[in-house]
Amino acid sequence: MTITNRRAVLAVLGGGLLAACSNSLGPGSAPSARIEPVWPTAPNAGFDAWVTGFRTRALGKGISGSTFDAAFRGAGYLPGVVERDRNQTEFTRTLEDYLAIATSDERLSKGRAALTRHAATLRAVEARYGVPATMVVAVWGMESFYGERRGNAPVIASLATLAYDGRRGAFFENQLIAALKILQNGDITPARMTGSWAGAMGHTQFIPTSYLAYAVDFDGDGRRDIWSEDPTDALASTASYLSRSGWVRGQPWGGEIGSAAANSAAPLAVIQPQAGGPQFATFQNFRVIKRYNNSDLYALGVGHLADRLAGGGPLRAGFGPDARGMTLEDRKQLQLRLTAKGFDTGGSDGVIGSKTEAAIRAYQRSIGQAETGEPSMALLRRLG
Repeated sequence: MTITNRRAVLAVLGGGLLAACSNSLGPGSAPSARIEPVWPTAPNAGFDAWVTGFRTRALGKGISGSTFDAAFRGAGYLPGVVERDRNQTEFTRTLEDYLAIATSDERLSKGRAALTRHAATLRAVEARYGVPATMVVAVWGMESFYGERRGNAPVIASLATLAYDGRRGAFFENQLIAALKILQNGDITPARMTGSWAGAMGHTQFIPTSYLAYAVDFDGDGRRDIWSEDPTDALASTASYLSRSGWVRGQPWGGEIGSAAANSAAPLAVIQPQAGGPQFATFQNFRVIKRYNNSDLYALGVGHLADRLAGGGPLRAGFGPDARGMTLEDRKQLQLRLTAKGFDTGGSDGVIGSKTEAAIRAYQRSIGQAETGEPSMALLRRLG
């Protein structure tokens, strides 16, 4: 489910259960407009030979020949997966940017709708595992935008390609064995076992080993189905993971210094991830969230999103201007003004991502300026 020492930036930008990528927390793209990639196979004699050798190892670990053969029927080498693995773009996001994305208006409105739509299930999950419904839904929102971004890559082929590729071969081979065990248990069919290009699956993006350890059949149909359009098993499995990782029932994750949550008990730690920004008191449950994804920013994003879904307000302390002298509101206005002039920024969350940079370059080109793609107060003023 989680990789404790993953690349830090990917932990910040990505969903908590991913081996190396994310379908979830990313700026500047509307989820309704998201287009999933296609994953064509390519002939690769070396991969075919690797699969033959791996079959022997898999059978030695208890995988039946029939399970293996059914799983690998049509599961070829995926060059697109290797390309993603080798060309992961590293973004550096401030806490201010991260929280702006994590608690965007759209994420909040869809989260509140999800709480209402699945209220009965979430009450039952909370009663059994002691994890608040808002926390479970916050993880869901961060991991797959409430199920809208679960990934469509064929998991067996993706994991086999990554295991063969060799950079992290042992890790991905271990995940591949676990995925075959899931198939052998009958929880899912090979055709329906889809997920991220790195093998994270379902509404809350479990990697196979964590699925085996923590997933539950909450609806009692005999399968731990985290892939279904019905998120019941996925939501319960998330609560199961958090509970078994040490969640303390009735205790907050933490909160901004000065808030009621922050003053409820002696904190384990006080952190200030961004210089000049808010300070947070953190408790045991903050550490539990980090078991899902070992990133302070991720845990703060989940915790703050959960608080907002529970009716809490924005942070009280501001972050001040950035290195360019722009506040979050300045950056939002820049995006709004660019979009109004026909240069689409993909949203107005105040986070300067690739789409905003491209819009700035296009605008600069249209007025004969050097194409820097960099926001500035001067540019904001020029946009009127």
